[in-house]
Amino acid sequence: MQSPAYFNRTYDETMTLMVEARNYMAYVEQRERRRVGAMIGLRISCEAMRVTSRLTQVMAWLMFQRAVHEGEVPPEAALSDQSRLSGTEACMDESFHHDETLPNGLLSLMDRSFRLYVRVARLEKMMVQRVLH
Repeated sequence: MQSPAYFNRTYDETMTLMVEARNYMAYVEQRERRRVGAMIGLRISCEAMRVTSRLTQVMAWLMFQRAVHEGEVPPEAALSDQSRLSGTEACMDESFHHDETLPNGLLSLMDRSFRLYVRVARLEKMMVQRVLH
């Protein structure tokens, strides 16, 4: 069965961002933290974890949607709290937009992961409203 139109592009975007974030955290983040003071280093670590949280939440949601689409999970299960996008409070934080102390590479990852999370949250909301009405 063919995946819904939104799925493949969103999945590919999420996977690409996950690989880029992993590479940033493995090869760049530590170097960036060493160059700055302790407080900014802590902020870098926190924001790197926020990027990871956003991407993990989106990928988990996408995988669940694939299972529903493939008939492995009943469609009603997509409405349960366990299968919904979560981490909203942490993932929707936009305070990074005005933080000039953070490295550009991290800011880019933060912005793109934020926009992806917002887009998927909007998509989920539309899907839930369609089912409930």
